[in-house]
Amino acid sequence: MSISDRDTAEMEAVAGPEIGDGPGAPSSRRRRSWGRRTLWVALGLLALLVLYVGGTFVQVWSASRTDGARKAEAIIVLGAAQYNGKPSPVLRNRLDHALALYDAGKAPLIVVTGGRQQGDRYTEATAGYNYLRAHGVPDRAIRKEVQGRTTYESVAAAARFLREEGVDDVLLVSGPATSKRLDGIAADVGITASTSPSQGTPSLRSLIRETAAVSLGRLVGYRRLERLDS
Repeated sequence: MSISDRDTAEMEAVAGPEIGDGPGAPSSRRRRSWGRRTLWVALGLLALLVLYVGGTFVQVWSASRTDGARKAEAIIVLGAAQYNGKPSPVLRNRLDHALALYDAGKAPLIVVTGGRQQGDRYTEATAGYNYLRAHGVPDRAIRKEVQGRTTYESVAAAARFLREEGVDDVLLVSGPATSKRLDGIAADVGITASTSPSQGTPSLRSLIRETAAVSLGRLVGYRRLERLDS
């Protein structure tokens, strides 16, 4: 072997094989490629989630500003807190709105809903009933649903006994932020309904909470969301 050949061989021995020529290189490239694909899939799913939740937020906000008042067969008022038989400001606001709809001839029947919380002497429905009677609504024009502890339970129970009276077209009265969820619940229990929210501007927190409820409710069903209800 000539001197130049020997020098070349020694240099190759010292330098070793080219990078990427080793037995582990192909698997390393596959891992990097798989990691990039996984990252893009994760980013794509995240983008879809953001679009879905963001779109739902817009729908919840829009529904909170829309009054669907029209002629119907009954008005269902969703319950809220009462204090020893007297409606809280939130419940009174809903009842006053239902009274305005009733006086305007939108429906001949008002259903008050809501059960008794622990320690209460009165149900929310009873507090609502007494308030309506004190404001001139005749007994024959009022129905009470006294078992519901959540929005879903109250709407479902009211729909059941109204259906027995041949009533399945209603107006739903609750807080503004709840309107979009009420649309979904009404469809779930099989009644024709429009929402007519009570007066007031929903807080950002309530809109975010309802966005989460509607986003999940559309996927798993509103009945499973009772634990999110207050």
